[in-house]
Amino acid sequence: MDWLKVTVLTTTEGSEAVSQLLIDAGAAGGTQIEDRRDFDEEHRPAGMWDIMDESIAEGMREEVCVTAYYPATSSAADVLSHIRQGLSSLKEDLEPVMPMGSLAIETGGVDDEDWAEYWKKDYKPFRIGKHLVVKPGWEDYEALKGDKVLEIDPGMAFGTGTHETTSLCMELIEEYLKPGDEIIDIGTGSGILAIAACECGASRVLATDIDPLAVKTAGENARRNGCTDKIEVRCGDLLQVVDRQADIVIANIIADVIVTLAAPAMGCIRDGGLFICSGIAWEREEKVLKALEDAGYGKPDIRRKGEWVAMASRKEKHA
Repeated sequence: MDWLKVTVLTTTEGSEAVSQLLIDAGAAGGTQIEDRRDFDEEHRPAGMWDIMDESIAEGMREEVCVTAYYPATSSAADVLSHIRQGLSSLKEDLEPVMPMGSLAIETGGVDDEDWAEYWKKDYKPFRIGKHLVVKPGWEDYEALKGDKVLEIDPGMAFGTGTHETTSLCMELIEEYLKPGDEIIDIGTGSGILAIAACECGASRVLATDIDPLAVKTAGENARRNGCTDKIEVRCGDLLQVVDRQADIVIANIIADVIVTLAAPAMGCIRDGGLFICSGIAWEREEKVLKALEDAGYGKPDIRRKGEWVAMASRKEKHA
């Protein structure tokens, strides 16, 4: 199997948070942290480290390198964009309290082939749920009766539909969305969930993303699917640019961000509406459940696929 190598440049202080982000994104076998500070005499542990070769540190970079490996399948494109989105959130949340460094991403592997083209080889039309079909723009597909076909070119934005977190959200959208519902899609990525909502009958969708590239990609995919009259795409962090309430708020991000987002998102959901969240690694499930409970949501509908979890929780109607 080929592997995608992802290295994030950070600081000693930020390395633990970055490592956890890469693990939550599905890192195979954990992460590797290279920190030249570990070789400084004042920081190294006593014992055998006292006889180490000082020249080892000379070849190490100034910034801390946190590295993880992911299977080089079509879903790895989603993983990479998921990491980019998570790093933007970490920068926003943690930089005020600790130095995070550049958080630059370096990639390698995949037999030295062009990664931007490599993942497309396995990206073919596929079905999600009962009627939703995702079709890349460069592939043909003969629709069956009742099919709702989404034509997606994700570029480097999160959302091919192949990743479990995205498909779980799409299944929940198909099941719970009612014709005429208004939707807010936080961290829209390629816009795939916003477009799926339109295909399922949403009357209006506000899609937001902190990454200008994702905003551009989502807008292009909305035009590709004839949804520009229903989808408005805005650039901003999480709820920063949200100025309305909706029947359903969707957040396919990462668990730690969902924990932070759960309570404020409640104010954007109409009474009786839903908060659909995904991007939750299985070991973070209890943490997210507690955040939803503390925020006052009802008992969630929990879906699992592989190592990932999605939840749909209702905002109770006021008496």
